[in-house]
Amino acid sequence: MKQLSGIHHVTAITSSAEKIYQFFTNVLGVRLVKKTVNQDDIQTYHLFFADDLGSAGTDMTFFDFQGIGPAIKGSNEISRTGFRVPSDAALEYWVKRFIKYQVVFEPIKELFGKKIIFFQDFDLQEYALVSDEHNQGIASGTPWHKGPVPDEFAITGLGPIFFRVSSLSKMESILSSYLFMRKTKVEGNYTLYEMGTGGNGASVILDFQPDEIFAQQGYGGIHHVAFRIDDVVALQEWTKHLNEIGASNSGLVDRFYFQSLYTRMHRGFLFEFATEGPGFIDDEDPYETLGELLALPPKLRNQRAYIEKQVRHIDTIRSNKVFEKEYL
Repeated sequence: MKQLSGIHHVTAITSSAEKIYQFFTNVLGVRLVKKTVNQDDIQTYHLFFADDLGSAGTDMTFFDFQGIGPAIKGSNEISRTGFRVPSDAALEYWVKRFIKYQVVFEPIKELFGKKIIFFQDFDLQEYALVSDEHNQGIASGTPWHKGPVPDEFAITGLGPIFFRVSSLSKMESILSSYLFMRKTKVEGNYTLYEMGTGGNGASVILDFQPDEIFAQQGYGGIHHVAFRIDDVVALQEWTKHLNEIGASNSGLVDRFYFQSLYTRMHRGFLFEFATEGPGFIDDEDPYETLGELLALPPKLRNQRAYIEKQVRHIDTIRSNKVFEKEYL
């Protein structure tokens, strides 16, 4: 069976689709590559932010469930999303950028030999920027060339994903015995696991916090994490594997932009396995205008008129705008 090759995407919950669009576009300089709806709840927006091409392994997505309360942070949750930047010098740029845009962040520190910045957004959603300067392993994506952040400092993809856990042994067993990740380093209360060729884009970091209360999902928290697999054949192999170990799962789910498989192997953690393609550049969204119009997968297109009445309009047109590169 083919191993997981890295992080495919992270899906989180926001209190405001409009505000998260502004934050990712204007502050983080990450491209909106798909504006669509939750395929299981068509009254909810689903926004996909990724690299310039919408590549697998680069996107963070958001739901804006109406009426949901704030997340209660604690143990047994996917706690923090990492993003990759090219170098240590890029982190110095981001310190100045965060100060300019009044983003709450912690000073640059080192974790597992990589320089890193922890920061958060308006919902207290937790993120990290990690330097690729000394990184080896799975390649990252492409900077958003027309975005406001200079390419040499820009976010290029997903970095390590943090799990805050109350029991190391249980999660370690899941990662190593069932998901075939390898334990590579321990530093304080952090344990590094890697998959595939490893590196920042193929890492899970366990944050052992045995005394925390159990987390509760809400806006400002993460809904699920998806791991990269090659294709539908590999997805079928993983479905068979999950069935053999007695892990309940969804079976194949066609998301159009990729094929998926979902499972819950631990309280508080929803894992997805997602194929590399076909991707976000499709018959509705060409490269030049990715994310500008409300895109729908084929199974929902006959409901377009109804769906457009259910979701409020959000202006995401950028092809007629010019972002000046901000050198700070």
